[in-house]
Amino acid sequence: MTTTALKEPVRTTSPGAARAPRRRTGRIRRLSLPYLLLLPALLLELLVHLVPMVIGIAMSFKELTQFYLRDWSSAPWSGLGNYRVSVDFDAPVGEALLHSFLVTVGFTLLSVGLCWLIGTAAAVFMQDAFRGRGLLRALFLVPYALPVYAAVITWVFMFQHDNGLVNHVLHDQLHLTGKPSFWLIGDNSFYALLTVSVWKGWPFAFLIVTAGLQNIPGELYEAAALDGAGMWQRIRRITLPSLRPVNQVLVLVLFLWTFNDFNTPFVLFGRAAPEAADLVSVHIYQASFVTWNFGTGSAMSVLLLLFLLVVTGVYLLLTSRGRRAADV
Repeated sequence: MTTTALKEPVRTTSPGAARAPRRRTGRIRRLSLPYLLLLPALLLELLVHLVPMVIGIAMSFKELTQFYLRDWSSAPWSGLGNYRVSVDFDAPVGEALLHSFLVTVGFTLLSVGLCWLIGTAAAVFMQDAFRGRGLLRALFLVPYALPVYAAVITWVFMFQHDNGLVNHVLHDQLHLTGKPSFWLIGDNSFYALLTVSVWKGWPFAFLIVTAGLQNIPGELYEAAALDGAGMWQRIRRITLPSLRPVNQVLVLVLFLWTFNDFNTPFVLFGRAAPEAADLVSVHIYQASFVTWNFGTGSAMSVLLLLFLLVVTGVYLLLTSRGRRAADV
């Protein structure tokens, strides 16, 4: 008696089907690799910026003073009380904050406008090759490359009343003033702060505009010159329209940097800035770390953040509409 074993049919798979899962796995790895490389930076950003921001927002709803520094979570809950105090412009706290805000707006507009104007003029001047252009470019970037504290402290010595270089040049040599001026107190402190801010910020505008000018074809200028266009016409018709995308980003970055600038006024004037140069950043510092009212200072910081977010959103919306209209 013989038995025959039943054998299952052998299934054959094609090589392409076997390689398909491997291809999918390799594709997933390639797609996920950039995100894995960005993960450490995102975690550091979370720890350095987002976590303190959330804590600051939570502090703005509490009556946090020096009495609760040991355990700030036990501070009484104030709700929107700190915000009401900050925006009550008839009370001393709100009035001082409004004055500081207006000073900051005027200072920012002047500083950004002068930085852009000087940086653009210098970049256009440096566009054509001439002997010594590389040396001048390096000298122009010195204020931007210097550490902020070293540069501003140097200006502090230059603005001294008795032996400062500014009074020596303006009063002793050029005889433009009747007597030496006080630059770090009174109304002159605004002009001193504006001078340092422009001196420190215009090289960045020069650097960005110079990079933007490299993307403008030289044939456009040659064709305009053949058509009889002068220098100002070439700047107006070719240079400025071609630099519009660069200038949109540049103006926004300069605005945010200048409006939030704390190092320059703090090093220039110390912990108590003069009333004429009382920027919002220093004012919030004084409200938080001088009067020890961290709840009110946190509320002011949140209001400043909301203001900058609104301005940035409106600016991006307007510039994007203008760019779409120009493309059409």
